[in-house]
Amino acid sequence: MSALRLGRGLIERVWLVAVAVAAWEIVTRRVGETYFPPPSTIVKALREQWFSGPASALFLSDKALDDFSASLAHLFVGWAAAGVAGVALGAAIGRSRVLHDLLDPVLQFLRAVPPPTLVPFFIMVFHIGATMQIVTIAFGVVWPVLLNTSDGVRGVDALQLETARVFGVGRFRRLFQVILPAAAPKIFAGLRVALSFALILMVISELVGSTEGIGSELIGAQRAFELPRMWAGIVMLGILGFLFNALFMLLERRLLRWHAGAKRLAG
Repeated sequence: MSALRLGRGLIERVWLVAVAVAAWEIVTRRVGETYFPPPSTIVKALREQWFSGPASALFLSDKALDDFSASLAHLFVGWAAAGVAGVALGAAIGRSRVLHDLLDPVLQFLRAVPPPTLVPFFIMVFHIGATMQIVTIAFGVVWPVLLNTSDGVRGVDALQLETARVFGVGRFRRLFQVILPAAAPKIFAGLRVALSFALILMVISELVGSTEGIGSELIGAQRAFELPRMWAGIVMLGILGFLFNALFMLLERRLLRWHAGAKRLAG
């Protein structure tokens, strides 16, 4: 019964994608436009470019191992650094009214600066390379984590804090055992948004002067006018974004299962 339910759920989720891909294939073959190759051509380019390796390597080619390892390392290091900094600074701002009033105008200004416009500055300071790419990603994605953490910390129920205080729970333990767990749903929401932004900024940081990574491959294909290869890069980024979001939501549901249970009991 559970297998039947799983199969039905899968069909309900993918049927629209299958219809869209079929329509894309039919329309592009009829039109014959060079700039819009059919999905079958894109899949062939995708396989030749990244998935023509042996089964022992999950069919990943040497090119895939080089590009994916470089891109994903920059993405996750930048995202993790932004996550740690955003949670730490957001918790401090959320717990201190003075700090919030002092830093909020500066943070709102910095948040409004589009990260791609700072790429030339980061290149001058850090030069082209991994450090520049990681800094670009971290600067661009720290804001949803920081602001969500600050908002979540400020919204912790005063009764919870007072109860912890009455039972002699110190500041440090209160932060990690009461405040951050209560703010966890908003923190995870910020981290999920930041992960999506990190994928975008990973590509942007690799478009300038990089010789490895998915973004570098994308701009190289565009300059060589190899459009199926360019579209293969775009599709690969879409697949990665979908997988990252699905895996993060699965992890979030598992880690915050206690919070959903508490809400049900409270309701």
